[in-house]
Amino acid sequence: MTDDAIGSGQSGVSDEERLAQLGYTQVLARRMSAFSNYAVSFTIISVLSGCLTLYAFGMNTGGPAVITWGWVAVGLMTLFVGLSMAEICSAYPTSAGLYFWAHRLAPPRTAAAWAWFTGWFNVLGQVAVTAGIDFGAASFLGAYLNLQFGFEVTKGRTVLLFAAILLLHGLLNTFGVKIVALLNDISVWWHVLGVGVIVGALAFVPDHHQSASFVFGKFVNNTGWGSGVYVVLLGLLMAQYTFTGYDASAHMTEETHDASTAGPKGIVRSIWTSWIAGFVLLLGFTFAIQSYDRELGSATGAPPAQILLDALGATAGKLLLLVVIGAQLFCGMASVTANSRMIYAFSRDGALPYSRLWHTVSPRTRTPVAAVWLAAVGALVLGLPYLINVTAYAAVTSIAVIGLYIAYVIPTLLRVRKGDAFERGPWHLGRWSTLIGWVSVVWVGVITVLFMLPQVSPVTSETFNYAPVAVLVVLGFAAAWWAASARHWFLNPSHARTQAREAARAGSSGGAGGAQKVDP
Repeated sequence: MTDDAIGSGQSGVSDEERLAQLGYTQVLARRMSAFSNYAVSFTIISVLSGCLTLYAFGMNTGGPAVITWGWVAVGLMTLFVGLSMAEICSAYPTSAGLYFWAHRLAPPRTAAAWAWFTGWFNVLGQVAVTAGIDFGAASFLGAYLNLQFGFEVTKGRTVLLFAAILLLHGLLNTFGVKIVALLNDISVWWHVLGVGVIVGALAFVPDHHQSASFVFGKFVNNTGWGSGVYVVLLGLLMAQYTFTGYDASAHMTEETHDASTAGPKGIVRSIWTSWIAGFVLLLGFTFAIQSYDRELGSATGAPPAQILLDALGATAGKLLLLVVIGAQLFCGMASVTANSRMIYAFSRDGALPYSRLWHTVSPRTRTPVAAVWLAAVGALVLGLPYLINVTAYAAVTSIAVIGLYIAYVIPTLLRVRKGDAFERGPWHLGRWSTLIGWVSVVWVGVITVLFMLPQVSPVTSETFNYAPVAVLVVLGFAAAWWAASARHWFLNPSHARTQAREAARAGSSGGAGGAQKVDP
């Protein structure tokens, strides 16, 4: 393998041996194929979820031009970020993922601190993504129930639907482990065929379509802000939120065969296939808009649902709306799966309050059941401000983007600073690694600042973007805990040995324990 091209190959050691080299014993069941690993990330990106649940935001914040061109630009930048992550994933294929990468790549004296804050940002982003996905599904389900049964959509009822969907996903991840794996594989084809059927119907059935100048050139500003440039930048949130969650392929590596190549390929493939599918989907919906103002102000609260109805008629529109809702439910289910694996891994290193509980593993299913329910409850809490804040959904999506992308880029920053001292895995970027890495770092720096800014003017208690508050609360808590206690024991080898001994005693007495660290 040369250093002047992207490379992939076998590492020469088994998955279990490589995991042991990284300091962990194999506990989770390794039953996923490379396709299944890719399927989880592709499902969480879910163009039928992210693109459509924030489509109304895009219609107000830039309109068709930003929806279309923003998707192209953000997709390219996301591919750079994903390529950088994939290279590191190949070197360190463990469910701990991003924070473990940061620990291995940082200077020894500050490694634990880098890992600590990377992990906390990752947890925040993962929980927010789950909240965003399932809240979006609740909104679309409410729209369908309104159309089919006259169900009045209120804030309270939307939150109840949100809670019910989280409950369903928690139960599936608790009791239907094999079903979840099967559904993740099915989800890929559901998304691909669903996008094809929806776009085909929107292309051939309506008598009227918008012009290319409308789709690629019409700018709309309903934000209250006077600066068109500012509005264009805000409008990128729709695309950037959609491109989240692909770190799932890294978090599932301890359950994937040939993890050092399957994990990185899963990250990259999920991004570029979603980039293409999402572009086609957005073109289909935007060309099919019949009345911009009527569909934006639809009583269903979901403009894409109204576009389907106006363009295809009530019966076909409702049927395809069910396809969209099905995809969103697949997406939320996979997000809870990935989220729970991150919580499991982070608590395995003692980094969450009551960690001993969150990293327990069911002896029957070999899955982290307690972590599943923490993921679901945490997502519910993040969605509750919707009851008093009309911009709450956009804020949740901003939190997801900020939390995840900071966690995504910290290992990349450390990797480019490490230079040639970085020991590559079998899948790598060769001589392009440094350039791609710096592009990723700069891009994440831009969007981190951007999505903390106010999205609507005037700024009031009802329109305030509370993303900075949520980020600062979590960051402040993590910093205080680090200063007071965690800096003495987090990722400390002696602490890991104590954990391993406790787990061994628990196992000998019939208790359920998570995978434990061992001395590398």
